[in-house]
Parts: sequence; structure tokens; C-alpha cells
Amino acid sequence: MKEFVISEVKAETAVLVGLITPQQDEAKTKEYLDELEFLADTAGAVTVKRFTQRVGGPSAVSYVGKGKLEEIKQYIHEEEENDREIGMVIFDDELSAKQIRNIENELHVKILDRTSLILDIFAMRAQTANAKTQVELAQYRYMLPRLQRLWTHLERQGGGSGSGGGKGSVGLRGPGETQLEMDRRIILNRMSLLKKRLEEIDKQKTTQRKNRGRLIRVALVGYTNVGKSTIMNLLAKSEVFAENKLFATLDTTVRKVVIGNLPFLLADTVGLIRKLPTDLVDSFKSTLDEVREADLLVHVVDISHPDFEEQIEVVNQTLKELGCSDKPTIIVFNKIDNYHWVEKEPDDLTPPTKENRTLDDLKKTWMARLGDDCLFISAREKQNIDEMRNVLYKRVRELHVQKYPYNDFLYPEMSDD
Repeated sequence: MKEFVISEVKAETAVLVGLITPQQDEAKTKEYLDELEFLADTAGAVTVKRFTQRVGGPSAVSYVGKGKLEEIKQYIHEEEENDREIGMVIFDDELSAKQIRNIENELHVKILDRTSLILDIFAMRAQTANAKTQVELAQYRYMLPRLQRLWTHLERQGGGSGSGGGKGSVGLRGPGETQLEMDRRIILNRMSLLKKRLEEIDKQKTTQRKNRGRLIRVALVGYTNVGKSTIMNLLAKSEVFAENKLFATLDTTVRKVVIGNLPFLLADTVGLIRKLPTDLVDSFKSTLDEVREADLLVHVVDISHPDFEEQIEVVNQTLKELGCSDKPTIIVFNKIDNYHWVEKEPDDLTPPTKENRTLDDLKKTWMARLGDDCLFISAREKQNIDEMRNVLYKRVRELHVQKYPYNDFLYPEMSDD
């Protein structure tokens, strides 16, 4: 009797490629590739190999040099000979249409860059009409300058100029050009429609915000995967989707929170990331309107991440672009339960590095100057959550009295009982 075996569906395999340049040293490139691997994992791909090259800057023709491209090609060929097919090669920076075309012609596998990978994750995560519309608009913005690559099977044809159709000859417009212009027009029309739809959604959301009553608005902001949704669930006793993946939250969620007898609105916003495509930031500006409308920002930071200070800078820069850098802010350092440090050997006389700093040492640095505006918690282990509630109560109460001095609510000081 013949047995039927149901084989397990294998995840796509990916090769990552990054550059070491004068502006980006080897350690920084490793951090970026670690993040790129996390992005690939979130999208459902398994990273099997990394390639890096030390150059002055990316090649305009093929991103990496000819020799490195040949090395990647050889690796893909060897893996295929051993029945280990490589599904895609992912580059850590945004590629031009020319670079993608040249790399594809050489490697003959799917080519992605950081931008297209992030867009893929956003498309996978989008749940509401608002998020889906914003993602689709960002995808079209990314696709538009790269349309020519999609029609390489319809090359321009040499026309009847009689001189061989060399450069500058008349009559070179073939079917590829026609189809290209048709697609460009279709996409531009679709983008126009999506922008109008987003304007309508913006009007609806503006109306919703006006109908929320006289309550202080607090927004959770921060890098992706720092624990904003977990904090939201703790404070609002809600069930916002939280997962150890990048961009688990795309749609802004707003919940009413009551601490003591003080109600306020708490918004969980989309996480930010390094090298976030400009088109994506532009498309998601309506989602980030909750940040603009907020009276108080709670900037959540993953203190266990080795490069958390750069992540803070990325968030601060985005807040500046949104015109929100001057808003009252509390910095919440999350994941203290996951913070690790390396103790120096007694005979090691070299200066300590950031890996040698204990959590107490960290608290004595620039963070000490922030006073009550700086908190250290673990949302997962529920450490110091009461302290965070007390600080939030105090700050929200101060803002409420300033903004609504004639409000009917009376808020006695929150007791410590």
C-alpha cells in the first residue's frame, strides 16, 4: 500500500548583503545586518549567509563590486548544486532600477532591498482600510521609478531610421515604451485615488478625535519592537496585538485609561526604524497624526538593545520632522530584565566600553539629568509599573489642569495606599 507523506512547507532562504564604508564601520554594518535579518525573519524568510564588502561607497551599477557579485553568484550556484536553493538576495540599502536590473541579470534570483522588504512586512501586517491604503500608496511610490525593470521583456525596438538605430536615432519607441507609459498613467491615477481616500479617512479621524471629550491625550512612541503594545495592554487592560516581531502594530490604537480617578486617552503608534523609506513616512503621516495631537509623549526605549542610543536618535529625528520635538516627553526604558553587561577582568586596565556598564552605571549618565522624566521598567515582568503609573498620573494631572482649568472633574492627589 502506497503511503502519502505530507512534506513540511519550507521557508524561503535569504542571503544578506551590506557595505562597510567610511561612514559606516564594520560594527555598524553588523548591527544593520542583524536588523535586516530580523526583518527577513518577520517576513517569513530564513537567512543562511551574509556578504559584506569594504568600499568607498555603493556602486551605481551593481551596489557591490564586480568581484563580490561574482562571489555571491558562485555561492548561490554551489547551494543549488547541493539542492539548497537560495530564494532571494536582500540588500541593506535602497536600490535603483538600474542596480536591481543588473544584479538580477547576474544572479538570476529574486532581488529585494531594505525598502521593498519593509513594504512587504507592512502589506502583511496591514489590517484596517486605513493601513492598507497607506501601504498600497507607499508601494506605488516605490514602484513608479522602477517600472522599466518590470518591462525588460518588452525592449525598445530599433526603428526604421535606416542607420542601424544607434544612440540618438529617431523611431526607437517600441511596445515596451508604450506599455511603460500606460502603466505609469494607471499607477498615477491609482495614487491620486488613494490620496483622496486617505484625505477622507483623515477627515473621519479628525472628527473622531474632536468627539473624544475633554481628555488629555498621551501617545506611546518609539522604535519598532521596544514593547509599546505590551505597555499599552498593561495600562489600558486591553488586548492590543503584541509580538516579538518588527512592526507588530501598524494601526494606531487609542484606549481610555484611568489611573486613580484620572481618565486620559492613550495611543499606541506604529514603530519607527532606521533607514525607514521616506515614501513610507509620508504615507503613514495620517497614522502618526495621533502623535501630533498628543499632549504628552511616552518615548519607549529597549534598553537591552546594544544600539539603543541610536534608536533614540532615529525616533527624535522623526518626531522633529513631524513637528513634535517640543512636546512634553517621558522616556521609559523598557526590558530592564533583559539588560546584559560584561564584567571586566581585574587585571584589564583598558578603558571600559559600553558593554561593561551595569544598569546602575547607565542610570548615572545623561539619564540622571532627566529626573522624573526617565523611568526604568520591564513591561513583561511588570517591574516598576506602579512607579510609571504614578509619574503618568502626576504629568497628566498637571497638563489637565493647564488645558481644562474649568473642567467639572476634581482630582485629589493620588494616594500611595
